[in-house]
Amino acid sequence: MDSLVVIGLNAVIMAVTEGAPRILTVRRATHSLAEKLRSQTNASRPETPDAIPFGPFDPASDRTIELGLRRWVREQTGLELGYVEQLYTFGDRNRDPSEVAGGPRVISIAYLALVREGKLSGTAGADWRDWYLFFPWEDWRSGKPALIEKHIAPALDRWTKAAPSGRTRQERRERSDINFGLGGAPWVPERVLERYELLYEIELAVEALRDQSKESVSVVPGSPLSSWAQQMGHAMTLDHRRMLATALGRLRGKLKYRPVVFELLPPTFTLLQLQRVVEALAGIHLHKQNLRRLVETGGLVEGTGQLDQRTGGRPAELFRFRRNVLRERPAPGVGIPGVRHAG
Repeated sequence: MDSLVVIGLNAVIMAVTEGAPRILTVRRATHSLAEKLRSQTNASRPETPDAIPFGPFDPASDRTIELGLRRWVREQTGLELGYVEQLYTFGDRNRDPSEVAGGPRVISIAYLALVREGKLSGTAGADWRDWYLFFPWEDWRSGKPALIEKHIAPALDRWTKAAPSGRTRQERRERSDINFGLGGAPWVPERVLERYELLYEIELAVEALRDQSKESVSVVPGSPLSSWAQQMGHAMTLDHRRMLATALGRLRGKLKYRPVVFELLPPTFTLLQLQRVVEALAGIHLHKQNLRRLVETGGLVEGTGQLDQRTGGRPAELFRFRRNVLRERPAPGVGIPGVRHAG
């Protein structure tokens, strides 16, 4: 089976509900590609922390890859996907445990899907989770996360000082400062993947310990690794946290030039609802006046003439996305600023 290649499909499904950024995860090992191939490769059953929904591409019944993705997402979670775009192809050697045991090379094509959170069903034990459980250092809505100063910055400093040469030391310092907003550099929200990969490289990510051992690392409640995972983000199966980091970085980047934020809102919404969704995606706090100026001067929204009576206070005006902006501007995004601090 050395030369056999299996195509898997992954769906990073994102929503924002009441200002909380959400990611759809599954838990059951029977829906991992490694488990499906276990009987052929004699590979041991892997540990199954949270996973991004996934399944194999069936060339016999799936007319297109995207239709295959939509089919099994519907079967496993009960969701009908709307906005979908191809994200990235993940194909590193031995990314699936079955390959280590002599199984096929597993290539996964990942997609990004934006939905409004709904009731789940299906066969995969699906659940909605806050995505900052997996990336706690990415959430700056209440200011700079304490774990950056407590754990990440000191670990990066030790890694930098341990460099074998002055040039390497300088390169490590630059990577640390640029990616984590240290040394006076701004925090750039869309550098999610670069930050996760740096944490993996310096062994702050649980997955790095697991992958070094070439076997499953159990993160059971009460264990030292469980405590570490609570602080440094929950681990995911295989390379799924890397997929999630890729998707979050892509989505944050798109905020600047595509109106994707409106895929996560109802047809009519208040400006406060829009602000909460943008903040949830970007992981930073926005001033109300700045956001209003961005969306109104950019022609992104238009008033409906109706008021939302459910605000609990003074009724707020309801807006809708102004679709004509797609014809008028080549890059109609909301835009998000960087965060500068004295790190």
